[in-house]
Amino acid sequence: MAGFVTNLVFLAILLGSAGRLSYWPAWVYTALGIAMTIVRRRVAGQDADLAKERAAPSAGEDWDKKLLGVGFLLTLAMLVVAGLDARFGWPPRLTWPWSVAGFVVSVAGSGLFLRAMKENRFFSSVVRVQRDRGHTVCSTGPYRVVRHPGNAGMIVGTLGLPFLLLSAWSAIPALLFVVLLVVRTKREDDVLAEELEGYRAYREATRYRLVPGIW
Repeated sequence: MAGFVTNLVFLAILLGSAGRLSYWPAWVYTALGIAMTIVRRRVAGQDADLAKERAAPSAGEDWDKKLLGVGFLLTLAMLVVAGLDARFGWPPRLTWPWSVAGFVVSVAGSGLFLRAMKENRFFSSVVRVQRDRGHTVCSTGPYRVVRHPGNAGMIVGTLGLPFLLLSAWSAIPALLFVVLLVVRTKREDDVLAEELEGYRAYREATRYRLVPGIW
């Protein structure tokens, strides 16, 4: 239920900032968010223990809570800026083909995120080693290519949002959010290497964190 409420709140922020109900990219963004919420519930619902972890994870790292808080504020900033951009028409103006391209990129990122979630039964919204659930390394599916495909999917999806929302200026908080995800990935990788048995060997076998051949 919380996921659907969040999507509606985000829709209200976009439409309120835009000052009109006819800001159609806001409705497309919300439809994508609701679809993601439904699919995530279906994926998690196949395992009751997993669903519980993803809905209400145990306490994670303190630094991660701070980063997640900043990430939420950046998300709100992106939505407000996009709405204000739609209201005042700040240059450069993007046209609907950009929105289509942004939608495709965002869907691709969401697909990678969901694939990682489905593959890894220890996938969680917080950084923690789940000793209470017998945490083991996942090295199958997209985890054979990069060590953090879920974060990679979030980055790809985020990069598509300014285009989907037809707002070049909203790329500023979106890019800051991407930087935050890169920092979070580095710190999460270090925590797993220190605390999760077998992760160091996995890190040696799977060299890249987010982008094959780069990092």
